[in-house]
Amino acid sequence: MKFYRILYLLVVCIPGVAVAYDDCLSYKLNPRIVLETPAWSKEVVQPLRQMDLWHGNVVATMVDNYDIVADITNIEDGYCVALKSVDASVGYTDFLVQIDIRHKPNTCSYNAILAHEDEHIRAYLSVIDDYKKELQDSVYSAANSITPIFVRRAEDIDYAISELNAELQAHPDLILIKQKIKAAEEIRNKRVDQHDTGESLRKCFQ
Repeated sequence: MKFYRILYLLVVCIPGVAVAYDDCLSYKLNPRIVLETPAWSKEVVQPLRQMDLWHGNVVATMVDNYDIVADITNIEDGYCVALKSVDASVGYTDFLVQIDIRHKPNTCSYNAILAHEDEHIRAYLSVIDDYKKELQDSVYSAANSITPIFVRRAEDIDYAISELNAELQAHPDLILIKQKIKAAEEIRNKRVDQHDTGESLRKCFQ
């Protein structure tokens, strides 16, 4: 799920200075990158129907949001639209914990399952923590590779900014880091399950 908001700053050149549209490259900026991890919440529910062969489950919602600031320079033939900065928010916002209805709240088995699902949540959060530096570098690499876009009309500026955003999100470095994060999620969640012997839950029924 992706969301982005667009802001832009209008910079007008000194009157009388003629700049050809081919010279938009000279207006490329070194982008400023701010990367934040969103706040997250956890909700615990019990489906009305019994879960098939599952005692519990976690559904994680991950978002990658990009707020773009563009620098627009008025030149002789139109406008140069350059990427100035990116405020990125990448991480998990919601964890939905599902516990089988056969386990009554606050019972031994319910609490054992909840503790196990909390281990999965910690696994998810550890992925973002461990990949934050690489994620920051990937956003910078993607943003820094984007060259300014020339448009002739002021009404085309918003379209150019949307193109900058699309180019940013389609950059191979961003695609690769998200693939790495996804792979790490699977590995760490499997590790949680492999390390859980089920002893805590079995004790509840002895």
